[in-house]
Amino acid sequence: MESKKILIVEDEKAISDIIKFNLAKEGFEADTAYDGQDGLEKALAGKPDLILLDVMLPLMDGFEVCKRVRESSMVPILMLTAKEEEVDKVLGLELGADDYITKPFGMRELIARIRANIRRTDAQSNEGENGENLEKIGNLTVDMNRYEVRKDGKILDLTLREFELLKYLAEREDRVFSREQLLEEVWGYEYYGDIRTVDVTVRRLREKLEDDSSEPKYIMTKRGVGYYFRRP
Repeated sequence: MESKKILIVEDEKAISDIIKFNLAKEGFEADTAYDGQDGLEKALAGKPDLILLDVMLPLMDGFEVCKRVRESSMVPILMLTAKEEEVDKVLGLELGADDYITKPFGMRELIARIRANIRRTDAQSNEGENGENLEKIGNLTVDMNRYEVRKDGKILDLTLREFELLKYLAEREDRVFSREQLLEEVWGYEYYGDIRTVDVTVRRLREKLEDDSSEPKYIMTKRGVGYYFRRP
């Protein structure tokens, strides 16, 4: 089996070297970049299987790198941040990052998150080879295999994680799932991760799916419990 390629975009060389060493022990192939500009170039040219992207970088910060990568690629992006401020984490998710991990972090947690994201991407790629699997839901047309959603005939710009959340809930209509359950089933994290990631992704998904995100008709909230999908 071909080893997966991980791009580490981190300006602190000591941290980058430790991550690269541990990835190699786990069978991954790792490349490094120490500033945002180099990271962007390697992300676009090298076609990594996953990007570990620091927020605070010289030349171009991680948010801008994430935004530019998302213009042409759906590669999983796991943002590394030393900040605790909610706004930084939310901004990364809104720009298309799949998740974030706050420094200092344990290597066991980091490796688990990398494997979970790569598993989801591999599963999506395998399903995509099966051709169309269209489902009409209200004014949405969802291609479950090609990970494509159209609203009134127009393709929506969903991130991979947004689509996977929609797909998971739509296939289990009217069943309520807690944030912890969704983090485990959609993100693939059993014990790691921040449940706020789920809330931000739901909000972003509603903004794209709904005519009025304040009065959703697809992704519903069960107060005190979690989220569920309802056909309008």
